[in-house]
Amino acid sequence: MRNLALGGGLLLLLAESRSEGKSMFAGVPTVGDNSPRQYMQLGGRVLLVLMFMTLLRFNMSAFAIFQDFFGLALILLVAVGFKTKLAALTLVLWLMIINVLQNSFWNVPSYRPLHDFLKYDFFQTMSVVGGLLLVVALGPGGVSMDEHKKKW
Repeated sequence: MRNLALGGGLLLLLAESRSEGKSMFAGVPTVGDNSPRQYMQLGGRVLLVLMFMTLLRFNMSAFAIFQDFFGLALILLVAVGFKTKLAALTLVLWLMIINVLQNSFWNVPSYRPLHDFLKYDFFQTMSVVGGLLLVVALGPGGVSMDEHKKKW
């Protein structure tokens, strides 16, 4: 799941670097035209939220229950593209806190194998944070609830 989430971040980066085709009517928006770039942004958003599926903990502690519901709500908001920038920014902050608490490789001696596993998880999670920051900076794209609300 984490590798798919990393692929989602790369897909968002690819969508941003891809240039739009030139239109005969420069600067005039078209109605109902979704480019492949917008579908790439949708795919990137959906793949990014898979990361949080690995963070779900199904134990009965109060913090784990709060983390599961809070994360699940934000995951759904980013996936459907509703209040996407705010939800992605909240996920960035939440994921940074969880990452520092759960993957603190600096507390484990470097000769132990756990050090390498935690270090791998830490930096892989940081790459997903980078993908979420792309969502914060660029927005959800054309295939989202936020974009659909503009048509009303």
